Amino acid sequence: MITLLSIILATFLVSLLSFVGVFTLALKDKLLDKIVFYLVALSIGGLMGGAFLHLLPEAIEIYQGKDAFLFVLIGFFLFFAIEKTIHWRHCHKGHCTEHTFAYMSLIGDSIHNFLDGLIIAAGFVVSPALGITSTLAIALHEIPQELGDFGVLIYSGMSKKRAIFLNFITAITAVLGGIIGFYLSFYIESMSGILLLLAVGGFLYIAATDLIPEIRKETDLKKSILNFSIIIFGILLMYLFKLFGAE
Repeated sequence: MITLLSIILATFLVSLLSFVGVFTLALKDKLLDKIVFYLVALSIGGLMGGAFLHLLPEAIEIYQGKDAFLFVLIGFFLFFAIEKTIHWRHCHKGHCTEHTFAYMSLIGDSIHNFLDGLIIAAGFVVSPALGITSTLAIALHEIPQELGDFGVLIYSGMSKKRAIFLNFITAITAVLGGIIGFYLSFYIESMSGILLLLAVGGFLYIAATDLIPEIRKETDLKKSILNFSIIIFGILLMYLFKLFGAE
């Protein structure tokens, strides 16, 4: 029972990181509009870096099947199918409704946060020390990603309060993952591998088909270079977390 309570507490604390976007409430709309493209760029770097440097290697190691990349493809086109099912339209400048990619991002983040819960649960099942280490590592991984994710939701046309609320609802799936991970700790490896592979496909879809085209709309050379630099920074950040074992 102590282990389960520790898992719930740890995953809930990680979920609270979704509120890092609250600081933007103190910013004026004009200032927020200036930095929102940069937050999207950070999200691109985070999604791509997280997919290739974190999720994919871990998923292959867990799954160990020859058809691993098939699940990446399934994940990519699953998100495409979800997007077409929702039938949301991209906005035109000055007439922006909530972009489909915001909901795609929320779905992808839900899978990611659920898997974070599984990882935290697996750590605590082995030992409290490993559980705490896993929690801290995931928390460090989430902070830059949550900042980028909040920027994506704002850019999609959502209000600040709605973006914060939906981001928290998405983040709380880590608690669900932790509880399920605790009860299925001896049978979770193959399932978590498949879910990771699907998440990789989803993240690649969001970054490649929705976010990168938005960044490409910038025509100012200096801003474009800055956006590209931020994308690289996001990828390098994910690499540093990988390098120092923050997975």
